[in-house]
Amino acid sequence: MNPQKRWNDKPYYSLDAYLKETFGEKVYKLALESGCTCPNRDGTLGTRGCIFCSEGGSGDFAIPRQSSVREQIALAKEKVAGKITSGRYIAYFQSYTNTYAPAEVLRPLFEDALAQPEIVALSVGTRPDCLPAPILSLLDSCNQEKPVWVELGLQTIHEDTARFIRRGYPLCVFEAAVRELKARGISVIVHVILGLPTESREQMLETVRYLGALGIDGIKLQLLHILKGTDLAVIYEASPFPVFSLEEYADMVIDCVEALPQNVVIHRISGDAPKPLLIAPAWSANKRLVLNTIARRMKERNSWQGKAV
Repeated sequence: MNPQKRWNDKPYYSLDAYLKETFGEKVYKLALESGCTCPNRDGTLGTRGCIFCSEGGSGDFAIPRQSSVREQIALAKEKVAGKITSGRYIAYFQSYTNTYAPAEVLRPLFEDALAQPEIVALSVGTRPDCLPAPILSLLDSCNQEKPVWVELGLQTIHEDTARFIRRGYPLCVFEAAVRELKARGISVIVHVILGLPTESREQMLETVRYLGALGIDGIKLQLLHILKGTDLAVIYEASPFPVFSLEEYADMVIDCVEALPQNVVIHRISGDAPKPLLIAPAWSANKRLVLNTIARRMKERNSWQGKAV
């Protein structure tokens, strides 16, 4: 990584920098619900989800589903009113698998979101094995109106780990999904979990390097959170496995940043967990501490000559 290249005083292409570059101002994501479930929960592949996934389906901070997307947007805007002044937003369908329904069910939800003048883009969280042809056509159509991002929960490229976490699909399915989305000009953002108990640091970096070579548009680096009510919590409490210290995690994030091409937008470098559910790592509950520690470690490694986050 070129230490002289900076975006908003960061040595990587942050989401904040990308949004300001693309839309000319700060834009805030509104977490919404589509009402979809997941093949890992409805019995198609399983009933308990991935082993790390809480009952909220990675959408613990989303607005609970209301009678319409418009109502959800209004409530979500109230929730973030103190954080944003521009009045422009991204509609983020976050919880569970937001393409796991027929296209005719999803179309009015996505179109209702895009029809709101303050919504500048649509972000859809999903699984790569839930993108059949009608859904791809729907996303393509939406992308003609406003930018569409599809967020794919990959977590790891390593098949042994994928089986351990009950991901439910092989890597080739992910690769096919990326090809189909990119062929339609749809931005692809990939979720990666750092700290899965079966993986070494080198294996985590292998996942990140692979994604950089694949040509993805963005990445979310997510610290492994052990949450109450998950099967991972049962495993951890029965036989505790090592988790990252704060300093170790900061160094891991910097290694990942340095392994990625500079044009990949880094949407997240830590992630949040609901504090009432968090078992470990306890330090991750202090988000400001996490971000400032990463910034400090970057300066110590001469990756960044800027200010703290």
